[in-house]
Amino acid sequence: MRHGRFLAGLVGVAAVVGYLMFTGIRDSMVYYLTPVELMARVEDDPTFHEMGVKVSGRVVAGSWERGGGGLGSHAFTVADMESPGVVFRVHYENALPDTFNDEAEVVVEGIYGTDGVFRAHTVLTKCGSRYEAAGEELAA
Repeated sequence: MRHGRFLAGLVGVAAVVGYLMFTGIRDSMVYYLTPVELMARVEDDPTFHEMGVKVSGRVVAGSWERGGGGLGSHAFTVADMESPGVVFRVHYENALPDTFNDEAEVVVEGIYGTDGVFRAHTVLTKCGSRYEAAGEELAA
C-alpha cells in the first residue's frame, strides 16, 4: 500500500514537471525566418504580426540612421540575402553590437508590426571574416 501511494505521488510530480517544461518551451519558442519567409507568413496569416520572430538578412547600404538619446535609437533596412528586393525596416532602441555596420549580416529578434516596421528587441551581427581562421592556419 505504501509503495502504491509513493508511486502515485512520483507520477503526479513527474506529470506536473513535464507539463511545466512543455509550456515553458512552447511559450519561449521563436521562429527563425528569412525576410522572404517572414513576408510569406504575414501574408498567409495576419495574426503572425503578434508573434515574436528572429529574422536574418543583410543591412542595406546607406539605410542606417542613428537617433539621439542615451543608448540611441537606430533605424535601418534589412534585405534578404538571396532576394535583395525583399526588404523591411527595423527600429531598435538600444546600443548596437560593436561589429554592426552598414551592410553587416544581422539577426534581429522582435515583432513585425502591421505598419511594416520590425521592432527589434535584440540585434546580433555576423562577422565571419573577422573570426574565421585563414586558409593557411586550417591546412596546418
